[in-house]
Amino acid sequence: MAETSSTREKIAAEVIGTFVLVFFGCGTAIMTSVSTGFDYVATALAFGLTVLVGAYAFGRVSGAHFNPAVSVGAALGGRMAWHQVPLYVGSQLVGALTAGLLLFILVHGFDGYDVGTSGLAQNSFGEDGTGYAVWAAFLLELLLTAVFVWVILAVTDSRNEHPALAPAAIGLALAMVHLASIGATGTSVNPARSIGVGVFAGSTPVIQLWLFILAPLAGAAIAGITYPALFGHGSDPVPGSGLRRPAAPGYGAPDQFQQEWNQEAAATAAATLEPIIQDGWQWDYAAQEWKLLEQTPQPPAEETTSTATAVTPAEDEDSGAHPTPPQ
Repeated sequence: MAETSSTREKIAAEVIGTFVLVFFGCGTAIMTSVSTGFDYVATALAFGLTVLVGAYAFGRVSGAHFNPAVSVGAALGGRMAWHQVPLYVGSQLVGALTAGLLLFILVHGFDGYDVGTSGLAQNSFGEDGTGYAVWAAFLLELLLTAVFVWVILAVTDSRNEHPALAPAAIGLALAMVHLASIGATGTSVNPARSIGVGVFAGSTPVIQLWLFILAPLAGAAIAGITYPALFGHGSDPVPGSGLRRPAAPGYGAPDQFQQEWNQEAAATAAATLEPIIQDGWQWDYAAQEWKLLEQTPQPPAEETTSTATAVTPAEDEDSGAHPTPPQ
């Protein structure tokens, strides 16, 4: 993830990327079921290809998560700070809900289409859904999300010799996950994808959303904790990530927001304020301390009109006499 990306850019990337994932993935499931009957392969490829394309397009901006489970796994794995997770999750939900709303509107272009009967590519389980048992659905979603996040953490590891292939591996992994589970749960491994269409598909899908939120998050947590435990970190963990809680503001080290603000304020002051110089000392705004100015070389004795003996910086240092910072 590019360090120069602004917060606005990250939000935009996550909103757009999650929108595309839900709109094209779920849209393919809906359209194939209406026209030729549900197509497993086309749906799996649609989800995989949208993540592949989105990762190539926005990976440099936000890391291309498009999935709250991925953001949680990345934070636990030391790849992003926890204070960014709510920002990412909120952006992902906005993109997913926007896609779900548009799909809900567009399916009514088919004469007589009933969302309550035909669905909106929502996830489901049990007697009111696919018929798959609740315990099995939870375990399946947990396992597949863990595998998916393991793949993401592995291919984006700084030790990976082929980082340009990471989006392709992630996209293919998501397609593989869908092929293995569409018939059981409709495949979530992504709470935003489930919420985005589920809230527009009727009361039963809304009631069942809890499983497609908790199971993926649990699987992502397992992957985020176990990957660095098994394989270590390719680089130093991001400050404020992982399981260790950062010190509270005012108790020990300042939090990440305070550190960033202090750095920005110091840089702004150093660039815009007039220098303060007293008795050969200058105030360093960035370091917040007085610093001794460099001594100006004295001209040769014969070129000066003064008969006083000049004291060189070296002699001054040898004599032990040092200027005192202004009080």
